[in-house]
Amino acid sequence: MTDSRIPTAVLVIDLQRDVVDGCFDGVGVVERAAVLVDRARASGVPVVWVQHEEDEMPRGSDGWQLADGLNPADGESVVFKNYRDSFADTNLDEVLEALDVTRLVVAGAQSDYCIRTTTQSAAVRGYDVTLVSDAHTTCDSEWEGVEVTGEQIVAHTNRYFSGLRYPNQIFGIARHDEVEL
Repeated sequence: MTDSRIPTAVLVIDLQRDVVDGCFDGVGVVERAAVLVDRARASGVPVVWVQHEEDEMPRGSDGWQLADGLNPADGESVVFKNYRDSFADTNLDEVLEALDVTRLVVAGAQSDYCIRTTTQSAAVRGYDVTLVSDAHTTCDSEWEGVEVTGEQIVAHTNRYFSGLRYPNQIFGIARHDEVEL
């Protein structure tokens, strides 16, 4: 029997201690991402981890570590990045190509920065993308006197992504326990 599933990988972006600290429902997002990762592993779907690093959060520091409960398994790829776009100046394309992936299921932080930028970049590169609607998060924000809560940003990111359209590609959102792997 032939497996008719689309070659999929779960992409977990920046669920690191200093990134999720203070984010909307950060603990819940990490817990749901862990369930998603377990589901992926049980289904034979590869998991790819992305970790951000910068001067304020250098590689190996306590805050740079993945949040408690999240641990790459032996053989799972970890991509290190310095920009909001997980593809920018990293080997993510090569990792996904080696896995023969054409569809990404994305969870992580922060919704309005690395999640939105990476999912948009993946779309431009031709990947089908499912954003895990209850497994991404961000912090409250303010711009020129306008305050926006993390919860509102998450909701807006879900709304934005649910309407994304590119020719011959499939995009969508789904909860961590309902997303097709």
